[in-house]
Amino acid sequence: MIRVLIADDQDLVRGGLAALLALEDGIEVVAEVGRGDLVESAVAEHDPDVVLLDIEMPGLSGLEVAERLRDHRVIIVTTFGRPGYLSRALKAGVAGFVVKDAPVTELTAAVRRVMTGERVIDPRLAVSALTMGPSPLTQREAEVLRVAADGSTVADIARRLFLTEGTVRNYLSSAIGKTGARNRVEAARVAESRGWL
Repeated sequence: MIRVLIADDQDLVRGGLAALLALEDGIEVVAEVGRGDLVESAVAEHDPDVVLLDIEMPGLSGLEVAERLRDHRVIIVTTFGRPGYLSRALKAGVAGFVVKDAPVTELTAAVRRVMTGERVIDPRLAVSALTMGPSPLTQREAEVLRVAADGSTVADIARRLFLTEGTVRNYLSSAIGKTGARNRVEAARVAESRGWL
């Protein structure tokens, strides 16, 4: 029996995945959580063989959780099939990456395949990731853009990140150039849409 933990902040999606997986022979859903910051304790309590993680969750993102669960078989199951997310997930050591619009047979096959030691990646997303390449943003540029995305002023960003205003301007200028955007809010939008943030 393959023991599965599902982490997704949308109750309907989480419940639907659990119901579908429960219909499969040899798969048992042992836990469900709706927040990223609850996953580690649930893993410790229920000892799943495979952890299914959504990317966008409150508390911690699925990518942040995956980094903390490097010793576990993790499959990212997300609506956000962005090449940048795939790259970050692979760096975090995930065993699989499946988009939510894939047929349930692909998800169950992925669960079974990662149990044999395979890495399972949605082929369409893999091609996109290879053609787009890695994020051109440095870690600090991405951090500054995340904070700038809500329209914060340079002074606010500097204060929140403990940087000088000049340093913030330099990071924003560099990020705007790398994304081909006209301003920092657009740069944040472009970077987010490509999965770089």
